[in-house]
Amino acid sequence: MSLPALRLKANADRRLRAGHLWVYSNEIDVAATPLNAFQPGDQAVLETTSGKPLGIVAVSPNNLICARLLSRDLKHPLDKSLLVHRLKVALSLRDRLFDTPHYRLVYGDSDLLPGLVVDRFGDYVVAQIASPTMERHRDDILAALLQVLKPAGVLWKNDSSARDAEGLERYVDNAYGEVPDWVPLIENGVQFEAPVREGQKTGWFYDHRMNRARLAPYVAGKRVLDLFSYIGGWGVQAAAFGASEVFCVDASAFALDGVERNAALNGLAEKMTCVEGDVFEALKELKNAEERFDVVIADPPAFIKRKKDLKNGEAAYRRLNEQAMRLLNKDGILVSASCSMHLPEDDLQNILLGSARHLDRNIQLLERGSQGPDHPVHPAIAETRYIKSMTVRLLPNA
Repeated sequence: MSLPALRLKANADRRLRAGHLWVYSNEIDVAATPLNAFQPGDQAVLETTSGKPLGIVAVSPNNLICARLLSRDLKHPLDKSLLVHRLKVALSLRDRLFDTPHYRLVYGDSDLLPGLVVDRFGDYVVAQIASPTMERHRDDILAALLQVLKPAGVLWKNDSSARDAEGLERYVDNAYGEVPDWVPLIENGVQFEAPVREGQKTGWFYDHRMNRARLAPYVAGKRVLDLFSYIGGWGVQAAAFGASEVFCVDASAFALDGVERNAALNGLAEKMTCVEGDVFEALKELKNAEERFDVVIADPPAFIKRKKDLKNGEAAYRRLNEQAMRLLNKDGILVSASCSMHLPEDDLQNILLGSARHLDRNIQLLERGSQGPDHPVHPAIAETRYIKSMTVRLLPNA
């Protein structure tokens, strides 16, 4: 396979030699290798300014990140063979970590498959493509998944907004077999069903698995409030871990139907109360009703999707956590999470401290959490680490 060259400017190779995988458009020597000579989805040999090859890249000529490294070995472009190899490497890690086949199998750049996410739900696989190169190799991806996993069904869940920036249309479609609307999974010993077609992302969020497991010692025998509950990943597990009562709050009736469905799966329906509506309004109503909880879990959607949203997003996190603290009993526990990549962990900690002090309360930081190891962090790419979770104890100011 003969590939065209994509040449870097002088010294633009340093970051890539140090381990990074991304190439920015202002790093390309466009006089030697014009970006407009490439089509979205092309592969190319990335070269230093002197013509020395660095590896094979996937090209997105119209984006700021105009290329992503696929392989440092020129003998291995993206094809079925490379995909099978990378899937097997990814699978070997997940098999070591988890006793059931329910996990994120491929996490994009961190698994050296940029633009591809694959979640496994036992016999079913849900895949998301966010790059034109992966889209062009969709048949190879499917063939590799079938060879490595032998699933009963594969679903393309290609409805992400990330596709818009690449000029890719959105769609959700069966790739292989028949994938049911709700697929079973087990997390931390608790049974769930995830709505892979109509739900958020791939239908489930495996990234907080380890943080949810840590709920157990805090919730046993306690009254729990789960904010932005989605289909009950946190709330149903809290009930399974021995909580006496769990309130789940979400704006989506569909999501709360999922809470009830998953609670019933585990014989926990009597412990659950679902509250439909805007979370901030629900917090006010709960406060006015003088409701109090021993544990509050606040795991909102990303309030900071872009850097320019930082100020407003930080204010939203402050408002959420302060209102959550107002509902805590004496010696209460707050689990505060963020999936905003642009919010540094220290900033979330400062938000929690500031919220507590505004209420004239003290806090103890008990635990810090991150995404699970099926979402491995690429050490050269800060963007691959996005999950933050902090467990704090709220104390009187005495």
